[in-house]
Amino acid sequence: MKAGNLTSTWEFLLLGLSEDSEIKPVLFGVFLSIYLITVLGNLLIILAVVSDPHLHTPMYFFLCNLSLADIGFSSTTMPKMLLNIQTHNKSITYTGCLIQVSFFFFFGCLDSLLLSVMAYDRLVAICYPLHYAVIMHPRLCVFLSVVSLSISFLDSQLHFLVVSHLTFCKVVKIRHFFCDPSQLLNHACSKTSNNKIFIYIFGLIFGGIPVSGILYSYRRILSAILSISSKGGKKKAFSTCGTHLSVVCLFYGTAFGAYFSSAASNSPGKSAVAAVMYTMVTPMLNPFIYSLRNRDIKWALWKISSRRL
Repeated sequence: MKAGNLTSTWEFLLLGLSEDSEIKPVLFGVFLSIYLITVLGNLLIILAVVSDPHLHTPMYFFLCNLSLADIGFSSTTMPKMLLNIQTHNKSITYTGCLIQVSFFFFFGCLDSLLLSVMAYDRLVAICYPLHYAVIMHPRLCVFLSVVSLSISFLDSQLHFLVVSHLTFCKVVKIRHFFCDPSQLLNHACSKTSNNKIFIYIFGLIFGGIPVSGILYSYRRILSAILSISSKGGKKKAFSTCGTHLSVVCLFYGTAFGAYFSSAASNSPGKSAVAAVMYTMVTPMLNPFIYSLRNRDIKWALWKISSRRL
C-alpha cells in the first residue's frame, strides 16, 4: 500500500504486554478483575453521592465527574485489550485506533482538569470557609465542569488531527495494549518532526496548566494550614484535603513515573507495563481512597446496603 493511501479497513497490530500464550489467560483474569472493580467502585461512588442529599455539595459533585471520567478512561483501552487476549486477535482498525487516541486524551485530560478544579474547591474551603457557599455556588460548579469538558474535547481533537495526518507504508506492530501516539509517530513513514513538536506543545499546555493550578492551590492551602494555631484546626484542615491530595499524588505520580521510565529505558515494552499503572490501577484505587478515608461516603454506602437488605 502506498503512503497516504489509508482507509478505515487498514489494521494495526496491538502486541499487548506479552506474546506468551501461557501467560495470556492469567493476564485476562487479572485485567478483567481490575476493570470490573474499577467500574463497580466508581459506580458505587456515584450512587452514594446521588442518593444521599447530604452529599449534594460541590466537592462530591466534582467527585462524581471524576468517577465518570475514570470509568471512561479505563473503558477506552481495557475492553479492546481483553477482547484481543480472549480472541487471540491483535488487530485494531485504523479508524478504531484514531477513536481510541481521541478518547484516551479526552478522558486523561478531563481527569487532570477535574483534579485541578477539586484542588481549587479545597482552596476555597480552607482559605475562605465563611464564603465557601457563596463562591462555590452550583452555577460555578457546572461552569467549571463544562469548561473542563470543552478543554478536554479540544485536546482530544488536536491529538486526533495530529495522528490522522500520519501515513504508514507497512503493517504497524505496536508494542502496547492501546494505540500509543508516540509509537505511531515512530512507525510513520511520513515526516513526523512537526507532529512531535505539536504533541509536546499540547502536552505542555493541557498538562502543565492543571498541574500549575494544583501546585498553586496547595501552596495557598499549606500556607493557610501553617497559620492555624490550634493542632485540632490543623488536623481538620489536613483531613479536608488529604483524600484529594492522595488521589493527585497517585494520578500524577504514576503518569510521570511511566513517562520518565519509558523515556529513560527507551523500551516500548517497559512503557506498556508502566502505562498499566495510570490507565488501570489508578482509576481502580480512586474509589477505595475516597470511600476508606471519607466518613460521609462510607455512611452513604452503608445506608444503601441497609436498604437493600
